[in-house]
Amino acid sequence: MTEKILKNNQAVVAGEIVSEFEFSHEVFGEGFYFLTLKVNRLSHSSDIIPLLISERLIDVNRSYVGKFMEAKGQFRSYNKHEDNRNHLVLSLFVRELELLEELNIRRPNMIFLDGYICKEPVYRTTPLGREIADVLLAVNRAYSKSDYIPCICWGRNARYAGKLPVGSRIQLWGRIQSRQYQKKIGDERVVNRTAYEVSVSKMEYLDDGMSLERRVADSGNIG
Repeated sequence: MTEKILKNNQAVVAGEIVSEFEFSHEVFGEGFYFLTLKVNRLSHSSDIIPLLISERLIDVNRSYVGKFMEAKGQFRSYNKHEDNRNHLVLSLFVRELELLEELNIRRPNMIFLDGYICKEPVYRTTPLGREIADVLLAVNRAYSKSDYIPCICWGRNARYAGKLPVGSRIQLWGRIQSRQYQKKIGDERVVNRTAYEVSVSKMEYLDDGMSLERRVADSGNIG
């Protein structure tokens, strides 16, 4: 299936494969599978990033656990209905991949996004005084679709992002990161979950001459 490739969502990650293939869905006879990649940070911790890969790119009947891979593609989202509510599911939709003999210093985790703020940013400070802003970015995709990417800004970027209105167009650079959290289900049950977001290292505001109403309309409706 051919699809127009936009330049407003580009990501590359490289790391160790830590899961087997898990079937996701099929489109026009083409199967897509999840695979999990462990990507090292400079701080010696790591992020666990889900990849969505077509069976046309790799033999999904083989095991690659313990091997290294570089994957390039787009960070995408979809809504999944679970526990009587919708929640955002994120993964890297892979367009190119390469199996590596070793990582050496080849440990990229880079992403570029160009989109529209579709929810009022939340600015806050931690108990230690660190400034943080949560931004939900709508990134247009082909065929009038959009991906909704949670982003987290720090320091000066956080102060700046916290003042931007819904509909603002921004470009940002950063890395995909994962974090663990606990969610309470019902009165007693607590489950461990993993959240994915973009940690922003650089951000630019773009004034494209569009009205605020037009920006929001073009970025879609997240419901």
